Amino acid sequence: MPSAVIATATVRQQLLFLYLTHPNPTATTIAWSLFDGTGAAQRMSGDADAAPYDSVLEAMKDGWRVMQVAQQQPAYPGMEHRTAYLPFEFILERLVEMSDE
Repeated sequence: MPSAVIATATVRQQLLFLYLTHPNPTATTIAWSLFDGTGAAQRMSGDADAAPYDSVLEAMKDGWRVMQVAQQQPAYPGMEHRTAYLPFEFILERLVEMSDE
């Protein structure tokens, strides 16, 4: 009996962190990080001049799923103009099917 070669698929996760100007998913992206579990892209912070998506909504239309939505926090009195971490973070995920041939 001849043996058949069966191609199987492996799924890998990609994570995209988008930081926006405010907590609305249509807001403009001001910073981002991409982590590619497929190994296809070796990215690092600051390696591109333009964000991969202008907004979370654009990424969703391209197949990214939102895992975490940014919470809107009120500014404490006297802290309105202080710099700190970027508060409006969205975490998105995409599952990519890879062939194991």
